[in-house]
Amino acid sequence: MIQEDLNSMVESLHPLEINILFVFEAGKAVDDNLLIKEASIEQSQKDMAIGWLLAKGILSVTGETVARSVVLTEAGERYFDLKIPELRIFQSIKANPDYSMSDVKGRDDIEPAEISSAVGLLKEKGIIKVAAGGRLEMGDGSLISGFEDIQRLISIVREKREISLTDLSENEQSVIEGLHRKRGKSRGIFRVNEKTDRTYALTDLGTNIHTAVLQKGRPVEEISQLTPQMLKDGSWEGKSFRKYNIGLPPPRITPGRKHPYKEFLDNVKYKFVAMGFEEMRGGLVENEFWNMDALYMPQFHPARDIHDVYYVKEPASSKEIEEPFKSRVSDAHYSGGDTGSRGWKYHFDIEKAKRLMLRSQGTAVSARTLAGNPKIPGKYFSIARCFRYEQVDATHAQDFFQIEGIVLGDDINFRTLLGLLELFALEIAKAKEIEFLPAYFPFTEPSVELHVKHPKLGWMELGGAGIFRPEVTIPLGVNVPVIAWGLGLDRMAMVALDIHDIRDLFSGDLDMIRTKRVQWR
Repeated sequence: MIQEDLNSMVESLHPLEINILFVFEAGKAVDDNLLIKEASIEQSQKDMAIGWLLAKGILSVTGETVARSVVLTEAGERYFDLKIPELRIFQSIKANPDYSMSDVKGRDDIEPAEISSAVGLLKEKGIIKVAAGGRLEMGDGSLISGFEDIQRLISIVREKREISLTDLSENEQSVIEGLHRKRGKSRGIFRVNEKTDRTYALTDLGTNIHTAVLQKGRPVEEISQLTPQMLKDGSWEGKSFRKYNIGLPPPRITPGRKHPYKEFLDNVKYKFVAMGFEEMRGGLVENEFWNMDALYMPQFHPARDIHDVYYVKEPASSKEIEEPFKSRVSDAHYSGGDTGSRGWKYHFDIEKAKRLMLRSQGTAVSARTLAGNPKIPGKYFSIARCFRYEQVDATHAQDFFQIEGIVLGDDINFRTLLGLLELFALEIAKAKEIEFLPAYFPFTEPSVELHVKHPKLGWMELGGAGIFRPEVTIPLGVNVPVIAWGLGLDRMAMVALDIHDIRDLFSGDLDMIRTKRVQWR
């Protein structure tokens, strides 16, 4: 490097950069902790100055280690005082043989979302059973030991306040991995903090700069901005003025933009409208008649269990069901009505049909559209928000968007449906690999499931589709074939945006919001 250029770089160095360079020795690496200690600066000042020196090529990173430690989240602190919900529910069932779901839902110390998760886990592991009337019975109580281990681990972390992962056993580390959350996640007992420690060394350029800095010595107080007050009182005299390097890259400009998922939803709507589809709309609160009964789902179907849908407490029921749909659907359930079917052979309970719930499937919107004298031929779609009791994980959420659609016409067939599903998977989800699997739904025959391959999570189901059965269409006044689908838009967005956790679709991570984008054609 020309001496003139070298002097120019030395002159442009910030006092923090010079302070850090005095800690270095030629040929020796220095770590983060030593820099902060020897330079007597704050962590933020160190990070800023190191960033400048790395960008200028004066320093290079020679090593990096990540230390992981565990602390309790707010939920974890609460569980330390009250115990985890699974243990509280288990102890209540053990103490009271008549304990029921109603008793659990009436507790003030357990949130509704925690009730769903806790009861589901206890039932899944065989620790408890849900009997008739929602009564909770004891199963294999010895299996509760796994939850007791979690409670003990909470106590260990709470006692230490923060503990290194390496200080825990492999089994304890496994429990932590399953129950921790990273910053931005809404749930979790533990939070794993990661601290990255790096070591730095002078580059060849840095060695020359370092030598020049040592020869020049520590600078006198520098001024980076000349103010009117300094001119007035003469305080600028005897001070050194820092030179500016106009060759440095400017700061990153981050203009506002739509959230990637909102942008994705808007483009999905645009694509359907461009294909000639009309939009369907419906309320988030729906009665059981349109959500299930009109879809020929029998009232004794297991999907109506309380662990699958959210019922509305007040008001609990809707007004009278519209005629002639009430009578036609009731007849279809009992004897098949005018559909040619034998029905389900049970007496239809109209009071049960009026129960209000949060819409659990977008197909409820399609049912109301079919009953509303739709165009034939016609194409309809809806971006429907749905709600179900789910164990939240990387691919499941308790509220989610479905892309719901129906196509009516005399010439519509199953081949038409498969062609549309393939188009949706390729054009909307941007999937590279897709497959169709046979399926069963009470309201379609034949039925199919659409699966796509996520680059990290592997194969996952996008949703179901099929041709509506006559028991669905005829009572609603439609006498032509109707193909229908309900696909998970959240999962489609995960593939299109290369996101590995469904909860990240609603993240406040600014870097993700600024960088994620679907390349639409």
